[in-house]
Amino acid sequence: MLKGYSYMFPSARTGAALAILCWLGGAWAAWAQIKERFPKPDFQSGYIRPDLQTPAPRSMAWEMADIAVLAAALAAATYLAHRTRSRRSIFLLMIFSLLYFGFFREGCVCPVGSVQNVFLALFTPGYAVPFTVIAFFLLPLAFALLFGRTFCAAVCPLGMMQDVVILKPVRIPGRLADILGAIPYIYLTLTLLFAATGATFLTCRLDPFVGFFRFGATFPLVLFGISMLVLGTVVARPYCRFLCPYGVLLDWMSKLSWRHVKITPGECNNCRLCEDSCPFGAIRTPVLESPPPVGRMEVRRLAMQFLLLPAVVLAAGWAGAELHLVLARMHPVVSLAEEVLAHDAGKSGEVSDPVKAYRASGKPLAELLSEADALQGRFRTGGWLAGGFLGLAFAWKRIHLLVRRKSPWYDLDRGACFSCGRCFSYCPYEKVRLGLIPPDAVPEPPENNNLNGKNHA
Repeated sequence: MLKGYSYMFPSARTGAALAILCWLGGAWAAWAQIKERFPKPDFQSGYIRPDLQTPAPRSMAWEMADIAVLAAALAAATYLAHRTRSRRSIFLLMIFSLLYFGFFREGCVCPVGSVQNVFLALFTPGYAVPFTVIAFFLLPLAFALLFGRTFCAAVCPLGMMQDVVILKPVRIPGRLADILGAIPYIYLTLTLLFAATGATFLTCRLDPFVGFFRFGATFPLVLFGISMLVLGTVVARPYCRFLCPYGVLLDWMSKLSWRHVKITPGECNNCRLCEDSCPFGAIRTPVLESPPPVGRMEVRRLAMQFLLLPAVVLAAGWAGAELHLVLARMHPVVSLAEEVLAHDAGKSGEVSDPVKAYRASGKPLAELLSEADALQGRFRTGGWLAGGFLGLAFAWKRIHLLVRRKSPWYDLDRGACFSCGRCFSYCPYEKVRLGLIPPDAVPEPPENNNLNGKNHA
């Protein structure tokens, strides 16, 4: 008998697991993907097979050209952000990237979705990931590790769709931004889990903009995409900041970047002119030169967080493992097995197309149930790893929030900065560099900011 078939009434352990994961940040739902049969059936009844929603494979020459264009676009974005510091040129490159990587290539394969192919290849011996996919996965990460998130600045078509609609962005409160910032970690974890187990490519299934690139999508995804664009008029790049799973990896690489763009081309005098220039909340305000001394209570609180770290990781891993029956239903084989059992037990009415196809195949029920049980075991192991990763990520984020930042100057959060160049024109030293104002026109810092002096960035 397939394990967990009656899970529709959750047990106390499953309820406890759900409670733990809700405490860590919530849960994300996904749709299962039914793989297309190969070879395609030769229907004789006049049946017209619908067109696939994924674009046809490109020739090797075009794939090599795509890699070359991606590398050139990343190099151009880096040069424009670091050397010329030209927002106008960055915007023009954004339009090119939107047209080429979005509408011309129909958004596939994109770096955001390539992480799924890579993880499927790591955990599925029979699957060989194409070289193009590897290149699209690694190149933006390599550039982020060297120069920051220049991929997000002007190359990613998903980001460009949102960037062009920013009208009157509002600042998201810091605490709310921290809470929303946990969603990409959950999304990435589920994406990797479903890809590693062969269940579905979650990011591709829920991409809100690929339907626009291909001029065709289901109504829920069209509605989702439109809502993201409407929201993006006031909340700058909501998908990039609070959903994108690939953004988590770019965030990590950018924090470790060798060189990163700066607000000012040279020195900073804390004139505060750039304070509200970033719609993404990546500009960090100065900290007073003489902060109050660290109290004993703060030290104890930080020490307690480190002591609780292993317990949080284990609790989250256990919660993920306990939810393996729920997560496994996203796999088409497990879903089919439960549906077949329900139909045999008389608990379902109309027979679905997957069940009809299974009946026609003549595959023994025992073989189907054995395969489903093995998949549930993989999801249990994956649940431990996925839950443990989330526990570690959220616990470490909590520790990071407790650590005081010491910087008397305006600087950038390297992980959150998209290197878009919006803040450049607000800096008076940038205007001096461009010859727009004389050096003596640089304003003095306000007297009440307690931060006099200059800093060579």
